[in-house]
Amino acid sequence: MMDDIAKQRNRALALAGVLQAAHLVKKLAWHGSVDQQDLETCIYSLFQIDANSVSAVYDGDYKLKTGLQALELLMQDNKSSKDPEIARYTISLLHLERLLIKRGDLLKKIQLGMQRAKGQAEHFTTTHDNVIANIASVYTDTLSTFKFRIHVSGETNCLSNSNIVNKIRAVLLAGIRSAVLWRQLGGNRWQLVFGKKTLLSDTRELLKEAAAVEQATA
Repeated sequence: MMDDIAKQRNRALALAGVLQAAHLVKKLAWHGSVDQQDLETCIYSLFQIDANSVSAVYDGDYKLKTGLQALELLMQDNKSSKDPEIARYTISLLHLERLLIKRGDLLKKIQLGMQRAKGQAEHFTTTHDNVIANIASVYTDTLSTFKFRIHVSGETNCLSNSNIVNKIRAVLLAGIRSAVLWRQLGGNRWQLVFGKKTLLSDTRELLKEAAAVEQATA
């Protein structure tokens, strides 16, 4: 059975997964491109249904470095360090997950859609345009049917590009996947208010470990 310290650490990882998705949505919407490994980590997590650990969902804690950095900024008391756009996407993803979890029909639809996408990814790659388009259609057919929708701000040229929009939707679905994991680990919105110190401490420890891994493999 997972002890409290391990559960806290895993909650920080899962929440970093949400933040990484939020970060990528902003980058895609304004610039049209993102770090390829960050994108691969998000998409990879969508296919890890029966992973034996939280770390395995992301293929390694260190691959959530971008999300952990964003989480660190969000949890700090310094208001000037916070990115309101990333914060908005994060809160929206957590809210949308709460709506989704009540809809067993849509959860089943997502599961079936991701099974098809996983089979497709085996013939291409996880971030191939065809696979991303398939995942995006899963998001459109399920999460986009709610009255509550995530409004994405960005450059018109980026938001009118179908490949970029598909990536945004696929990343949003990955953010929902991390939000589900966070909730399954006991995460709740009160922890973002009253558990900030613990969450910040765990996040900084994970960032140190991520930096050590990067240095060892450099």
